Amino acid sequence: MLGMTQSVPDAATTADAVVEEILSAVVADRAVLEDIVAGILARGHVLLEDVPGTGKTLTARSFATALGLEFSRIQFTPDLMPADVTGSYVFEEETADFHFTPGPVFANVVLADEINRAPPKTQSALLEAMEEGQVTVDGETHALPDPFIVIATQNPVEQEGTFELPEAQRDRFMIKTSLGYPDADGTRELIDRRADRDRPDPTVESVVGRETVRSLQQVPETVTVEGPLREYIGSLCRATRTDGRVDVGVSPRGVQRLFEVSRARAVLAGREYVVPDDVKRIAGPSLAHRLVLDPEASMQGLRRRAVIDSVLDTVEVPAMEADAETETAVEGTETPSTQ
Repeated sequence: MLGMTQSVPDAATTADAVVEEILSAVVADRAVLEDIVAGILARGHVLLEDVPGTGKTLTARSFATALGLEFSRIQFTPDLMPADVTGSYVFEEETADFHFTPGPVFANVVLADEINRAPPKTQSALLEAMEEGQVTVDGETHALPDPFIVIATQNPVEQEGTFELPEAQRDRFMIKTSLGYPDADGTRELIDRRADRDRPDPTVESVVGRETVRSLQQVPETVTVEGPLREYIGSLCRATRTDGRVDVGVSPRGVQRLFEVSRARAVLAGREYVVPDDVKRIAGPSLAHRLVLDPEASMQGLRRRAVIDSVLDTVEVPAMEADAETETAVEGTETPSTQ
């Protein structure tokens, strides 16, 4: 186990160790895993969208194991009821009373597998849990464990048997990303693993524990975001609301989430302050899924991420203090291409 006391450099080292441990077993793009870690550090929830067979479920389970957290999996199906998620009251003959039986949502990491295969009513059962860290059943409120992280997976909505997530629920996810198909090396690794049936697949070990995760989630709160960068975050989000291709832009909640996850990106870089590239790097995964496109734009196949890319190109980036440390940080930060 790594130490419990976490400064920004310590937190960056710990987060890197978590990513490395997951990469030892999961064939995935490191940048995507870092986006997920940023969402977790910022106390948010993560939505993974991809076609079946790309490792979404394995990735979610691996994060729970590497973080040393209690894990629960909910398989969303068309007949899943809200009580199957939150739990329900059961009558006990011995006591002649009703007793609350917690549902699978009572865990530190909840994998909501194929969330868009359940009807909207059941999807909405997660709304209160994701936003408030509690569930209400028959008028009684029950607190969820801390930390509480939902990692949901969904198949593209074009696939048969899927339902579009309600806008309110999409807005609850801090990060939406895609694992994508593995590259040539990753594909070869998968084939090599399959070729040797007798060799056990690599497994993920715990790197930290629950208390360390809670400590890590406190670290972004210490990160400085200067006034010009706060204005920049606000300008980016406001620009989505005036784009003619967008019916509904980024909500006030989305503005706050971009601010929070930008601080988490700075922590991953080992910095105690946010630079513009932190915001630009995470804007796509943090904002795109919150947009509701104009019907004409949707019919033309416009991607939400393309709107965010356009906004990033048009909104002026603030000039920061020209000290050597900041310049080095900006120059050393890469912004990979969006998916």
